[in-house]
Amino acid sequence: MTPSKIFFTRGVGVAKRQLMSLEMAFRNAGIEKFNLVTVSSILPPACQRITKEKGLEMLKPGEIVFCVMARNATNEPNRLIAASIGCAVPADKDQQYGYLSEHHSFGETDEKAGDYAEDLAATMLATTLGVEFDSDSAWDEKEKVFKMSDKIVRTTNITQSAQANKDGLWTTVVACAIFVP
Repeated sequence: MTPSKIFFTRGVGVAKRQLMSLEMAFRNAGIEKFNLVTVSSILPPACQRITKEKGLEMLKPGEIVFCVMARNATNEPNRLIAASIGCAVPADKDQQYGYLSEHHSFGETDEKAGDYAEDLAATMLATTLGVEFDSDSAWDEKEKVFKMSDKIVRTTNITQSAQANKDGLWTTVVACAIFVP
């Protein structure tokens, strides 16, 4: 079974109990009615990106849905948390697989966590494709090298960060790449 479509979503939830805050984050992301099964980080060849709305219309409540998920939670008042999915698509997207990456962090903004996840996915794809680069260089520099190689056509990320509830309620963030059969 190889998924033919993918969409991205994110959410944040706050509740007295940790599990309920995760449920609220799933609700906020629009994916609470599915049985989510996490998988590793391969974007199948020819997998078409669709909108969240279109993807949700194609899935049924209770369906087993495969996803790549990043999540983080805390009940430490005011702590900044983030969850991010990075995506790297090869130029030959119909024949070559791409990469998805998960990143979960504390103290990082949307931009910083997103850049990290995007860099991670692109680096995994670049090493698979034999693109030579300096692994110690900044993401902006690596991104230029990756795109100039004509082997990586697009990188992106979806990130959710949140400052934890000031009264110590559980706060959970999720970012997901949802596969549609």
